[in-house]
Amino acid sequence: LALARLCGWSAYHTHDSRRSSPGFPDIVFVRPPRIIYAELKTQRGRVRPEQEYWIQMLRDCGQETYLWRPSDWDEITGVLGVIGERRRGDE
Repeated sequence: LALARLCGWSAYHTHDSRRSSPGFPDIVFVRPPRIIYAELKTQRGRVRPEQEYWIQMLRDCGQETYLWRPSDWDEITGVLGVIGERRRGDE
């Protein structure tokens, strides 16, 4: 979340999802014109069928959707962008 904020993303994360329908991705990042849905897991965390369903449904709708684990840090930083790249278009 700190990296996302530094790179200009707004983020929504439901902190207590026990009262929500199961499976929706953990975090939604928004930085126009992009919206990213991300399911976050520990390195060995299991993806539940409801989570697989939502990931696939969002992808089938053309949405940018990821399943990220700690070992995906290089991909995460690449997708969210580095701080300098965000400002390049503003100058």
